[in-house]
Amino acid sequence: MLKHADVWRAIDRLAQEHGLSPSGLARKAGLDPTTFNKSKRITREGRPRWPSTESISKILAATDSTLAQFVDHVAYGSDEEAYVHRIPLVGLSQAGAEGYFDDAGFPKGQGWDQIAFPDIHDRHAYALEISGDSMEPVYREGDIVVVSPGADIRRGDRIVVKTTQGEVMAKVFQRQTATRLELSSFNPAHGDRTLDMAEVLWRARIVWARQ
Repeated sequence: MLKHADVWRAIDRLAQEHGLSPSGLARKAGLDPTTFNKSKRITREGRPRWPSTESISKILAATDSTLAQFVDHVAYGSDEEAYVHRIPLVGLSQAGAEGYFDDAGFPKGQGWDQIAFPDIHDRHAYALEISGDSMEPVYREGDIVVVSPGADIRRGDRIVVKTTQGEVMAKVFQRQTATRLELSSFNPAHGDRTLDMAEVLWRARIVWARQ
């Protein structure tokens, strides 16, 4: 059942996802800044006041969000529960092509699919679908890994690295100096790698895998 509190909480979460307050979200959508104020969510008589479909339509357009993304926010009620949002998904074999990442390693452009995933507090997180056998037995073809460009990386972490030549690989981080990056392979049949830092376009930590 659709609950009054869940719909308003979804608006708050949409605002937070885009670095806005509820009033900032209303202003961005061309609405009165007080439209989503907490004081307006209950009438003077104590009855629940629901946001209009027009106001929801406008905030979705202003944040370039879909109705499905908004429903994801609605679907998880209490603040204590984890909730999901949709993150971009592309095949590992595609990730080396131009147009999928910016220079910082954040996803961009077209061609991404989407999957629902619990919030990991990194709006730049994305997912890669594994192809090939170079990451066996840890990851197999068809597995999906979620990557967080904002996560700290420590020795032993599983990471994704993209080189200036367009090669994208998943390895285990071993060591980094001012001039080189040392990586070990998951599959003993594939050798470890040492890259000059000048070759490394970006690196990001794998934070989750669906197998």
